[in-house]
Amino acid sequence: MIEADSPLTPAITENIIDITPENFQQALIDESMKRLVVVDFWADWCAPCKALMPILEKLANEYNGQFLLAKVNCDEQQSIAAQFGVRSLPTIALLKDGQPVDGFMGAQPESEIRQILEKHLPKEYEIAYKDALEKIQEGNLHEASTLLNAAYLAEPKRSDIALTFADVLIELKNLEAAQAVVDAIPLQDQDNQYNKVKAKLELAADAADSPEIQILEEKLAATPDDAKLIIELAVQYQQANRNEEALELTLGCLRTDLNAEDGEVKKTMTDMLSALDNADPLKARYQRKLYTLLY
Repeated sequence: MIEADSPLTPAITENIIDITPENFQQALIDESMKRLVVVDFWADWCAPCKALMPILEKLANEYNGQFLLAKVNCDEQQSIAAQFGVRSLPTIALLKDGQPVDGFMGAQPESEIRQILEKHLPKEYEIAYKDALEKIQEGNLHEASTLLNAAYLAEPKRSDIALTFADVLIELKNLEAAQAVVDAIPLQDQDNQYNKVKAKLELAADAADSPEIQILEEKLAATPDDAKLIIELAVQYQQANRNEEALELTLGCLRTDLNAEDGEVKKTMTDMLSALDNADPLKARYQRKLYTLLY
């Protein structure tokens, strides 16, 4: 790792910064532990440097904090340039985790620079996952769930994202969705974290299976066309946050009779849909199914 020769400075919030001995450690080393740092070695007499710098500054502002553009004036900071072994200008070094991971020399077109950056910048789903973890720390589970859903749909093979998503869904009592996510975890990723989330889900499911629900399920099994029982059980399911079971139960009844129990089954399903959060994928899915039946 590159050695620093100066103390820490206050937190860096800019997208573009001039490097000095005073901020070298934080801007080039510490900051690269958090995000990509693009180091631009330049000099005032270097014409290609002056052509390249506006492109880098434009990209730093466009990417809005995904990377830090750290500018090193080699005439003023010769010792820093020497640590990087800079021999020609302009030289660009990309740092991650305190180490150079890529770079180039000489002026390059914007399209080429974008391609280099994209290899090292976080993907959109990674940003969503990171933001979701922050929301979880803040206790904002609904926003975390929305972000995790986006990350999970974009990259379902990332089991760390999937398990975090399932855990949040359990906390929000959305057990059916959590079960679907857990069931999709491949065998090779069924580690300790998987076992913890699965056990938590099983405990939550047991708690949601109340004696009242069990009694109604037994009665409905004996008289499956009893619309009044269907309404009672659907309401119990919803109160236990077993929303998909509630919606599927009422929808199945409506497929047989749109006016079941003098329209009360349809009203019950409509009320349950209205009670769902707009971000819940069940809402849109079952609204479409109900609309298909009605029209």
